[in-house]
Amino acid sequence: MKKLLLFLFILLYVVPFSSQAQKKSKTAQATSTGKYQANWASIDSRPIPTWFEDAKFGIFIHWGLFSVPSWGPTPKDGASIYDCYSEWYWYRLTDPNSKVNPLFVKYHTSTYGKDFRYQDFVKDFKAEFFKPDDWASVIQDAGAKYVVLTSKHHEGFTLWPSAQAWNWNAVDVGPHRDLAGDLIKSVKSKGLRMGYYYSLYEWFNPLYKADVNRYVDEHMLPQLKDLVTRYSPDIVWTDGEWDHPSETWKSTEFLAWLYNESPVKNDVVVNDRWGKETRSKHGGIYTTEYDLVHEKAQTEGSLPRYWEECRGIGSSFGYNRNENLEDYSSAEQLVHILIDKVARGGNLLLNIGPTADGRIPVIMQQRLKEMGQWLKVNGEAIYGTRMWKAAPAKKIPDVFFTAKGKDVYVICTKWPENGIELEGVALPSKITMLGYTGPVKAAFQNNKLILTPPVVSPATVPCDYAWTFKLENAVK
Repeated sequence: MKKLLLFLFILLYVVPFSSQAQKKSKTAQATSTGKYQANWASIDSRPIPTWFEDAKFGIFIHWGLFSVPSWGPTPKDGASIYDCYSEWYWYRLTDPNSKVNPLFVKYHTSTYGKDFRYQDFVKDFKAEFFKPDDWASVIQDAGAKYVVLTSKHHEGFTLWPSAQAWNWNAVDVGPHRDLAGDLIKSVKSKGLRMGYYYSLYEWFNPLYKADVNRYVDEHMLPQLKDLVTRYSPDIVWTDGEWDHPSETWKSTEFLAWLYNESPVKNDVVVNDRWGKETRSKHGGIYTTEYDLVHEKAQTEGSLPRYWEECRGIGSSFGYNRNENLEDYSSAEQLVHILIDKVARGGNLLLNIGPTADGRIPVIMQQRLKEMGQWLKVNGEAIYGTRMWKAAPAKKIPDVFFTAKGKDVYVICTKWPENGIELEGVALPSKITMLGYTGPVKAAFQNNKLILTPPVVSPATVPCDYAWTFKLENAVK
């Protein structure tokens, strides 16, 4: 009898504890055995913080001196997506090898005169209408859970009082205001996460052009560490890595410091832009940009590590006054993009480009508000979900899947007039349509679930586009 009681004790208490310990060890990996080391094997072993995988939707903000000219070509000018970026104004203006250089030169000369220097734009970067609390409210109403602000783009101008950017920052000149600091206070007061975009390189920094090693040691690393220690960002989103390998940028050294010693070591998220060899290979989350990894398209399937797509509402990140209505994605298109990325195991980082005087363009506010309205109804199928690994191998047109625990969400980007047949699900304990109070008809035959959409009217349809069926306890 004593042996039987001992066996039951081991079975009920020791075995579950052991399996829980194994699960915890996966998330503790490097930290349980010591500090992260300054090499990719160690850095890559760090898990992506769960908060980021749960968040799904963030807002990118490109704002800087480039917001003054706020001009770039558009696809109707025959420009490729990378050539449409207004934030590259200074570089395109001075690069005779760029095919869009003549367009930039023509615009600049006719508007400002051939002798007008890019640096002179600082006098018109005033941010006089910048109200960080209002920005935070717009972002919160959009349903976004985190924000990434350009603290410094490739032009080198910083939005905080960086000692390494003396007289080339938003406090010393221009707005005379700590834009990065003011916004993070407002965003975090809303309960949202916030981080910073930071360009590793600077196009025309004399030290960078003369001696990249000194630039890294004396300028980049001190500046990046100051940004982290000053504001405790939730995200460090680097870019401009492509000129040199990560060894030159001393990326693993910085990341080891970030993960071991910084004030955000436990919760910070980083991306994969740490050297010309690192995208989709090393770092934290993998990143796509308008569905591209450099020049390679990535539009199908999932990436081998948690990932994030970044893109603008139009074809530029910085505000582009040359864009018209047809250059902007509709709210419906943006919702469909969000659904696609989440269903494929990623996040969407959607960009807005404020004006030089500190306003979020009204059309961008409208797009965000409409996305927020959709998320109020369907957010349960987005936030905290994961890619449903048992989703049908053969893609069902206009149908996407997410999962949370034992529940499966079936998101239809086109109203399923003829119903939906699903394989790979268990018989659900309950089936509902999010935002709709009436019943949903379904049949389970030959291991197939057949969903029949309800008959709705303009008064009862839960949203204008993309409708979600919730299948409770349907994960096998």
